[in-house]
Amino acid sequence: MLNATALVAAIGNGAAFGRGRDLAAWLGLVPRRITTGGKPRLIGITKRGNKYLRKLLIHGARAALPHLAASATPLGSWLRGLMVRVHKNAVVVALANKLARIAWAVLRRGESFTAGQAAPV
Repeated sequence: MLNATALVAAIGNGAAFGRGRDLAAWLGLVPRRITTGGKPRLIGITKRGNKYLRKLLIHGARAALPHLAASATPLGSWLRGLMVRVHKNAVVVALANKLARIAWAVLRRGESFTAGQAAPV
């Protein structure tokens, strides 16, 4: 509940952001990009943006990760696949990023969230 009220207080209905990624970047939940020799590398989250909301989303993702990873949903299978490939802390940040994008979509469309519902094409 705290995450939801803080997010709505900070961004309103999400109209200030054109895409969910823009919100995630504003929160500082996207990887920093360094380009050397023409080859881009992603090196960790940016640490820019709203520090309080980023902290809330990361702690919420850390708490929800075990339950979501065990669930038989598309999000659960995505998390299980990610946990095999990367460190747990990177999975937590990726989940926080995805939750921020989901929250943006819910606020922008004005609909309630239904887990497992197919996204409109």
